[in-house]
Amino acid sequence: MPVIKPVITAIASEPVATGGEITTTVTPAVTRFFAAVAAEMIGADATTMPAGSFIDDSGALITEFPALAATDYVNVYINGMLQQASLFTLSTTDLVLDAIDVPVGVPVLIEIGSFAGTSSTITAQPTISAPTITIIS
Repeated sequence: MPVIKPVITAIASEPVATGGEITTTVTPAVTRFFAAVAAEMIGADATTMPAGSFIDDSGALITEFPALAATDYVNVYINGMLQQASLFTLSTTDLVLDAIDVPVGVPVLIEIGSFAGTSSTITAQPTISAPTITIIS
């Protein structure tokens, strides 16, 4: 016995969203650390700069770098030139540059931007209409 499938033609209206209010607060925090390359930092295949060799924006010597969160970004500048992310590794203990041809005395700047202070809240719920479906046949 053959199966008979019903054929139904219908049209529908699009749902419409009205009202609603979202408040987003973005409070970025940027920290910078400065150091100069010393001869003992240059190794056989990389240049390793310990956190203890860096100072912060206020000129205070630091003991470790902040742990990076998923919302953070990091930029490294060598002699004022921005470096590709693939050319360095930053941990809480040191900065490792994938280069050994960095001259002694060259300034290195680490810039860390954090967006951990970003939040969004719905202060007024939107009204969303249900679609209207009309069966034609």
